[in-house]
Amino acid sequence: MPLLYTIGKLTVAPALRLAFRPTVEGLEHVPETGGAVFAGNHLSVADELFLGTVVPRHLAFWAKSEYFTGAGAKGAFSKFVLTGLGAIPVERAGGRAALSAFDAAIPALKGGDLVVVYPEGTRSPDGKLYRGRTGAARLAISAGVPIIPVGMIGTDKAQPIGARVPRPGTAKITVRFGKPLDFTGRPDDRTSLRQMTDELMSEIQKLTGQEYVARYAPPRAQSDSTGDA
Repeated sequence: MPLLYTIGKLTVAPALRLAFRPTVEGLEHVPETGGAVFAGNHLSVADELFLGTVVPRHLAFWAKSEYFTGAGAKGAFSKFVLTGLGAIPVERAGGRAALSAFDAAIPALKGGDLVVVYPEGTRSPDGKLYRGRTGAARLAISAGVPIIPVGMIGTDKAQPIGARVPRPGTAKITVRFGKPLDFTGRPDDRTSLRQMTDELMSEIQKLTGQEYVARYAPPRAQSDSTGDA
């Protein structure tokens, strides 16, 4: 586990548990060893904080590449923090650059790490669950690991858009983990990946109870922390 991540587990995580007392369901589905892809809904930038708080192992989050290349002291600090946490940069412009996230994530997964992606590719603008992109399924098949569906509830109320930090007393936080989805042996053609992704989004919807929207979420200009290539 990266040093900065360990420090966070010893400081930030206990503070969040004390302030918010999140409910955790299905933790038995989180593997004690071995690699896995965690794929969940995305309501708030607080999703990463609470997910990292309740999972005892290291989680490698995908973060948009701009946070690794910013200018000045703020940019340098952002790069230092994300690198220290073991985050994986994602270039969402597409093409070969976008595949670099897979190049970094696959060895990590094969080495037994846990990688978090958000199939919607952006935070939900209205609390609904939008159509998933196929990156999580492609990643799981390429690395030969299962996908753990994740449902986050209440994070959009605890830290709504525009809020700099989560606010205690504003919402009840619930984190739910579903049974692992094993797509080993499934073909990785476009049709199969779409089918697997739809299966995944169905499992996430069961965990959250969100209304499902069968189209991609509209992108946010500068506010997203993570995405799915």
